[in-house]
Amino acid sequence: MELPTDPGALAPYFDHTLLKPAATEAEIETLCREALDYNFGAVCVHGSRVEVAASFLEGAGQHLAAVVGFPLGATCPDVKAYEARACLAAGASELDVVVNLGWVKDGQWGRIGAELDLLREAADGSCLKLILETCYLTREEKIRLCQMAQGSGWDYVKTSTGFGSGGATLADVTLMRETVGGHLGVKASGGIRSLDDALAFIGAGATRIGASAGVSILQEARQRMGQGR
Repeated sequence: MELPTDPGALAPYFDHTLLKPAATEAEIETLCREALDYNFGAVCVHGSRVEVAASFLEGAGQHLAAVVGFPLGATCPDVKAYEARACLAAGASELDVVVNLGWVKDGQWGRIGAELDLLREAADGSCLKLILETCYLTREEKIRLCQMAQGSGWDYVKTSTGFGSGGATLADVTLMRETVGGHLGVKASGGIRSLDDALAFIGAGATRIGASAGVSILQEARQRMGQGR
């Protein structure tokens, strides 16, 4: 995959993220200000912070993502659907949803498929990213979930929440890209902290990078690639 060669081409890959449970409103506003300053592709926050982020970003053309069923994925499907609709009503335009990992391990693929379809309907055309939490999955489970996300009309598959036992790996991103081809986006998230990390994941097939270290990565990019945006 062709790598961005300047900071301006790199910045839109980033979902600038703040998902710490104790994050304050002031920190959310700082997150949004940084996203605008650096021209990141999106901001990603908890559902209860969507309204304040949407208010701050109003009219800026910035994508706003909210997490759903986060970080464990074990919420009932109807609750996830309600949460999805509430986040969209508050101003989110994208949803990052954690798959039910217990159902994956039980092999309850029919229930997972029904949940994916329910959430696709609840999202009413908005961008949906399925968080696989790859650190807990076998190769076969990762492939099947990617195929199911594609079959249910989702937009992205995503590696991790950042709250599991491991984050994104190049092997997982490569596998996910090979599985979905050019049909879905692939979001690498969890433990991406340097410019070299980001470029490696993009090279492996990631089209989005979820990171809380976006500012330091872009600052590093400006030093190494030049000052352009």
